[in-house]
Amino acid sequence: MRFITQRRRFSDLSDQEILALAISSEEDDAQIYRTYAARLREEYPSTAAIFEGMAEEEDNHRAQLIALHRERFGETIPLIRREHVAGYYARRPIWLVENLGLDRIREEAEGMERDAERFYTMAAQRTSDAATRDLLGRLAQAEAGHQNTAADLEKTHLDGEAKEDEDASAHRQFVLTYVQPGLAGLMDGSVSTLAPIFATAFATQDTHTTFLVGLAASVGAGISMGFTEAASDDGELSGRGSPFKRGMASGVMTALGGLGHALPYLIPHFWTATITAFFVVFIELWAIVWIQNRYMDTPFMRATFQVVLGGALVFAAGVLIGGG
Repeated sequence: MRFITQRRRFSDLSDQEILALAISSEEDDAQIYRTYAARLREEYPSTAAIFEGMAEEEDNHRAQLIALHRERFGETIPLIRREHVAGYYARRPIWLVENLGLDRIREEAEGMERDAERFYTMAAQRTSDAATRDLLGRLAQAEAGHQNTAADLEKTHLDGEAKEDEDASAHRQFVLTYVQPGLAGLMDGSVSTLAPIFATAFATQDTHTTFLVGLAASVGAGISMGFTEAASDDGELSGRGSPFKRGMASGVMTALGGLGHALPYLIPHFWTATITAFFVVFIELWAIVWIQNRYMDTPFMRATFQVVLGGALVFAAGVLIGGG
């Protein structure tokens, strides 16, 4: 079948094709490291310098591989890349990783080095040429030692104080881009929908109608909050990050906050659904308190007073209006 034969098996590659694959892989990895460096340079210059150093290491490996290929097979290097070989390790598209946090980018780089070490070890076992086996074996050792190289570069470019500063900056950016708008959305969705949902519940005592009202209120509030957050600040001057990310965080958490106590009304029995919704509201409000205390440094008692009292008042308003 065609889809089976579109990729070559690694065991079927010739020595020349193995070298060509290694050359293209080193070129790709160097470009990825430089992309990381460019992505981090403005906010985390010390870590960017580490990735620049790692890219230079990959350039050196590539130059050694090209020299060996020129010596054994001439100037023309076959076009063979990762995606042409079945089972060969792949790299994530850069747009999936460039927006990761600082620690996750470092973890991605460590994984890249482990993959490369495994490839060179297997490739060295496959070739019978002494010079090729020697170079591939040395490159496997080099990739294995890249964690040490990264550690040396980290000592050079990233002392304890610089790393603490970068980590603090990364945490602050995470809070500004995701936690702050997400928390605002969760509070709005959890608290503002209490009144219409419970007013409908006690006015109609119809779980289906209550669920539809809760669903409409939650989704509508999520869309409204998401667009409002995205349109309120482009992030350029405030440093709060991408308006799209902030809008998504705010909109999704708003909708989830309202849906939390609307979903119990899928239960047909009114009082069972209502008591379940009470417990969900309790959990939602304490989750808001925990997030405020954990990420926003709000004193626990003050956060508890603000959130629980506010939620209780809105809840009571809904019950009284619906019951009346």
